[in-house]
Amino acid sequence: MKTLALVLLVFVSVSMASAAQPVVVIVRHAEKASDGGNDPDLSSAGRARADALARILKNSGITAIFTSEFKRTQETAAPIATSTHLTPTVVAAKDTAGLVAKLHQLNGNALVVAHGDTIPNIIKALGINSPINIPDEDYSDLLIVTLGDKPQLFRLHCSS
Repeated sequence: MKTLALVLLVFVSVSMASAAQPVVVIVRHAEKASDGGNDPDLSSAGRARADALARILKNSGITAIFTSEFKRTQETAAPIATSTHLTPTVVAAKDTAGLVAKLHQLNGNALVVAHGDTIPNIIKALGINSPINIPDEDYSDLLIVTLGDKPQLFRLHCSS
């Protein structure tokens, strides 16, 4: 986990220095509880993953956090929001255009906590042509996009 944090920090630092463009870290919400209907809380494993995400992103210069209207995305973002003293901006899960417009207005780095079925559209709308597939049981990808004229994607798989 420490190695992953170091790799992410180096990547973000190099990207910022070379391109002076914002970096967007996109993650799927952490593991959700099996009960709770359409809007469940995180499971204990999900809460642990959210805490790990906050540790990984601690020094990454996050200045904005975006979640959907669902509890699982907000609970995933909560530890990093607390540690950075940021209030997440809620954007409807299906409002990809609205989210991307906000991301293009950034002056700093952002975290986006989204859903397995919305992340591929977000990545595509940010100008990345590589198709992204997130299996239902996978909560471990960190997708890092540098914005700008030629957006670039860096994908990390963070299994515990």
